[in-house]
Amino acid sequence: MTTDKTISFLPIGFVRTNATTLPRHWSVSQEKGVLEIFPEYASALRDIEIGQEIVVLFHFHKSPAFSSEYLFQTPPHRSSSRGVFSICSPIRPNAIGMSVVEVTSKDGRHIGVKHIDMIDGTPILDIKPLVTGQHDCPSAE
Repeated sequence: MTTDKTISFLPIGFVRTNATTLPRHWSVSQEKGVLEIFPEYASALRDIEIGQEIVVLFHFHKSPAFSSEYLFQTPPHRSSSRGVFSICSPIRPNAIGMSVVEVTSKDGRHIGVKHIDMIDGTPILDIKPLVTGQHDCPSAE
């Protein structure tokens, strides 16, 4: 297998928040914000409901370029280093982040959410439903 292929993504919108201090992980965040989706994708938000948890895939656009020095990092809550694939560091080979947020409001192309750990202006790559078990899976029988 070769690794000479480039994969590119275009954002579907941006995160908007007034929060100036954010937790490092969505699971401990009570911060609120808005997912501002581009008009051409707004109709695809039709079935998202208030109270629903959704997965937001985003780009760590402020992270430094990845190099081998970041293969092992020491998270702030740990005393020793860990491999990048076992931690939630924003410094990754592909600067893709994932957060689970709760929908608090919906108005056209704007989705109000809480539990954000993304800064204002973060590019959103995709939104998916949170599937935690077979009962959540649309293709389950």
